[in-house]
Amino acid sequence: MTSEPGLRERKKQRTHTAISEAAIELFLRHGFDQVSVSQVAEAAEVSRRTLFAYFPAKEDLVVHRFADHEAEAGRVVRDRPADMAPLEALRVHYLDGLARRDPVTGLNDLPAIVALYRMVLETPALVARMYRFQAGAEQELTDALHETAGVGEFAARLAAVQIVAVHWTLTLDNARRLAAGEAADERYAGAVSEAEQAYALLANGLGRLGAPGGA
Repeated sequence: MTSEPGLRERKKQRTHTAISEAAIELFLRHGFDQVSVSQVAEAAEVSRRTLFAYFPAKEDLVVHRFADHEAEAGRVVRDRPADMAPLEALRVHYLDGLARRDPVTGLNDLPAIVALYRMVLETPALVARMYRFQAGAEQELTDALHETAGVGEFAARLAAVQIVAVHWTLTLDNARRLAAGEAADERYAGAVSEAEQAYALLANGLGRLGAPGGA
């Protein structure tokens, strides 16, 4: 027999998904700034109160699509092999994401993904909300470096700010190119080259950070 809490959780997830899908469809069709929260609620067949219970701000209707990745860098550092430095683990993970065309790298040319990134890039409120998302990623990575790599809290915070900023810059560069019409396969070699260059620059100051026997 299915438990009542399990039923409630599935119902909540269905409602969450329905609101999100209705919002994204309206935003992509008419523009983020042209669609009101009331219109989203009507399309999703929920009240404004219910909508705000799931998404506290209008921007969250879009940015939540990236929420699963907020703690990703921190998870990579925590789950890395014992003999691998945090920066190397993050480099390998990012390059793997490019090879897999992971949407979080910006290197995915499925029309829905390209349209979503284009909307984010063209909407100042969404860009601002993404920077708040970036702050959360910085904190997750700071904690992981401090707790698992023996890095002092201040040094961990400085490193996290740099690493997350590099990831964000690489991702946006890829997304902008694809939004302008470049295919992911055409962009791939350049994306890898730029990622390697970015990590080489980070390595000048961060290469031995948290590495076994490192500073």
